[in-house]
Amino acid sequence: MTNQLWRFTDTTGTFTFPDADQYNTLYFPLANDAEFISSITPLGKGDIKISQNHFLMQPVTRDDLHNLKSGRNFWIYAPDGTVWSALGVSQFRRKEQVTVDAGILWHRISRECPETGLRAEIINFVPVSGEPVELMSVTITNCSDGARTITPTGVIPIFGRSADNLRDHRHVTSLLHRVHVAKQGVIVQPAMSFDERGHKINHHAYAVFGCEADGTLPRGCFPTLESFIGDNGCFEAPQAVLRNLEPARKTLRTHQGKETVGALRFSLRTLAPGESATYVLMGMILEKPQQALTLFKTFNSKEKFDRALHKNTAVWRKRVDSIQVTTGLPLFDNWFRWVTLQPVLRKIFGCSFLPDFDYGRGGKGWRDLWQDCLSLIFINPDEIRDILVANFGGVRIDGTNATIITKKPGFFIADRNKISRVWMDHGVWPFFTLLLYIHQTGDYSVLFENRTYFYDRQLSRAKEIDHTWNPHYKHCKHLHTRAGKIYRGSVLEHILVQHLSAFFHVGAHNTIRLEDADWNDGLDMARDKGESVAFTCFYAGNLYQIIELLRELKKRRKTSLSIAKELLILLDRVNGAPVDYANPAAKQAVLARYLKAVRCRISGKKVSITIDRLINDLGAKWRAIAALVQKKEWIDIDRQHGFFNGYYDNLGKRVEGCSRAGVRMTLTGQVFPIISGIASLEQTRKTYKTVCRYLRDKHSGGFRLNTDFTQPQFHLGRAFAFTYGEKENGAVFSHMCIMFANALYRRGLAVEGYTVLHSLFQLATDTPAGKIYPCLPEYFNGENRGMYCYLTGSASWFVMTTLTEVFGIKGRYGDLYIEPKLVRAQFAHSSIISATCNFAGIHLNAAFHNPHKKEYGGYAIRTITMQPKTLVYDQPAPGCIVIARKALAQLSAREGLSIEIELN
Repeated sequence: MTNQLWRFTDTTGTFTFPDADQYNTLYFPLANDAEFISSITPLGKGDIKISQNHFLMQPVTRDDLHNLKSGRNFWIYAPDGTVWSALGVSQFRRKEQVTVDAGILWHRISRECPETGLRAEIINFVPVSGEPVELMSVTITNCSDGARTITPTGVIPIFGRSADNLRDHRHVTSLLHRVHVAKQGVIVQPAMSFDERGHKINHHAYAVFGCEADGTLPRGCFPTLESFIGDNGCFEAPQAVLRNLEPARKTLRTHQGKETVGALRFSLRTLAPGESATYVLMGMILEKPQQALTLFKTFNSKEKFDRALHKNTAVWRKRVDSIQVTTGLPLFDNWFRWVTLQPVLRKIFGCSFLPDFDYGRGGKGWRDLWQDCLSLIFINPDEIRDILVANFGGVRIDGTNATIITKKPGFFIADRNKISRVWMDHGVWPFFTLLLYIHQTGDYSVLFENRTYFYDRQLSRAKEIDHTWNPHYKHCKHLHTRAGKIYRGSVLEHILVQHLSAFFHVGAHNTIRLEDADWNDGLDMARDKGESVAFTCFYAGNLYQIIELLRELKKRRKTSLSIAKELLILLDRVNGAPVDYANPAAKQAVLARYLKAVRCRISGKKVSITIDRLINDLGAKWRAIAALVQKKEWIDIDRQHGFFNGYYDNLGKRVEGCSRAGVRMTLTGQVFPIISGIASLEQTRKTYKTVCRYLRDKHSGGFRLNTDFTQPQFHLGRAFAFTYGEKENGAVFSHMCIMFANALYRRGLAVEGYTVLHSLFQLATDTPAGKIYPCLPEYFNGENRGMYCYLTGSASWFVMTTLTEVFGIKGRYGDLYIEPKLVRAQFAHSSIISATCNFAGIHLNAAFHNPHKKEYGGYAIRTITMQPKTLVYDQPAPGCIVIARKALAQLSAREGLSIEIELN
């Protein structure tokens, strides 16, 4: 690609971006595992926080990045009155050369100003060692031929309270600020947390400390907004800098109850030509103000800063190194490193707290939680096991679930906005994720771990309220038996509850009701009569996989299961009262009986059922859905084209199809019949051709989420009120595109799957259009601009699809399967490409040699070379090999395993 805005400079993901300051919506994430999180722009803007209620800098959205004047800054005052902002945020505009360089969670801004003869290098990162601080070093270099005398002032604004207070009592909450001027900088501790629903005593403090390279302390500081900017100034022209005012050296009464800022004045200094001076700034959020000095001593010199930066780089690089690809195309290999980082960022940030994500109050959504685990399973499955088990505690006995997960695993909130609602797709993700874990580890015991059920005031899939529920009762969030004991069921029982309740929860067209939305949150206006054919297929696909899993359990001499007695109502082929699955009313009646039986409390009694009878019951349900979708939801256009209807709206009308107005089609409606195995291979091929005709953008090559419905669909959802090409209305939505690619690969259509997957890479690295740093964004809008960067579940799917389908490196009930689906185009730059990941506790590198650059379908696995030792393997098909887990146990974690496979 030509005219790229940025380029990679090594093989570890480091990139350089000249003139990045010309793009005012760029932002970069900084964080550590302790969830100290921040964002920074090429101008030093962004924010710093640990939660919704604790922001060091003012919370920002996408538009604030160019509207707000405040941000990190570093000012230089010269004796002749010249003033220069090292970050370019000043009323005094000068012609400057600016470059951003960044790597895995570190960020550097370089700015040179010929007019002043000075160059600045600003480095920011959050230490991986877990301290609640963002570190910032500023190095000022004299690039001129003569000496330069400078008076520096480093600035980090202090908002110091909850994001709620941005529009809720902003001035009143500033009156709570208690300011302390220390030798090292400024500490602000609000007297209380202001909330009219119930004020709380505040213990947190916010601090900005700083020093010179050798640890020399600032001369003083300007701790309040009015002392820094003055009556007629602003953050772009602060009077304390312009007039070179004397800083405060002690706390004054006039500092209290004001908007605050950490503006630290350093001593006057003369730099000889080529000489540099370095300053270190620290932005802290502390549980107690006394922690500030200890934290300061950890990083109070250039040497300590550099040591922490080196450690940061090494640790994050090692984490990202656990999954790598080498394709002969460095642009893709480096970009893929950033994609593998994104699920880790989602684990830390949740779905909030970056400028595009100006919604929510922190925490992680139910769907996001499970999908983020997909790629993390490849990194450290042992760590993920406890998280998976804990998260099943968010399932309700009616098959719904809590929607928000707190920072502490296993603790849940019903809904961030306290609205009673149900996303009908939520039941599919836990099993889908758990099955990947079982395939990768061979750990069947996880199915029989006992877990509680979530309980709150919502009953009967949010249709009723338990008015007796007491939120102050110690165990109020757990389901109880009628005897008053907390009930626990196996993980497998939780999975059955989710899928069986959904199977019977159908609308007039006998597919599962849409309720308040599915994966597409924008389909939220069809609660009464809406149905999701798409996710009915996904539930069906899961039923089929549950059957396969039960058969594997039988092979391991597991013959029966213990489940809650009430579940027998939903197992109609087991309880001897089979239901006519073609009759929606009959199915609805079964669900009504079940919901009545589990209302408020359950009996606590358990029954034993044989695996054979359970397989028979689930098989009947799977076949019923498959037959229904094949018979009623397939739409033929001509001999080459056809597609599936994915939805019914709130009038009970079919959403997709052909009419005089044109074709109405969603990508979601096509993905899940294919990925579930319901679509035949012929239908899959026809569907792909139809998607290319109606959903593929002719200019960018991206695959859009839907055709243009031309007008709002108030009987379906808010999405269609968005401008076409934006977000859930016809954008190139990364998540669904990757699921489409995954589905195609699963059905053996590798060339087609690669086309879809590669289109996202091309859009993400078409920087003149995308205008984003290296990452996979949530979507690309109608102008192909990347939107909502970093915090998207699509990254996990991209990593999973690349490893398990493209390179074909996957587990199957614990054994290692290698079944590559590499296409000719992937060997354009090299005849050998490889992937690296962890499996069975060893580091695995699989290299694929395609000397004649054959297309997929035209090669088989011919020769296999292993190092350090050759393990026994099977080859059940020409394109697949299997290495038993017990064979892999012969290797030590230190040795690892390298496999070279010739495709011929």
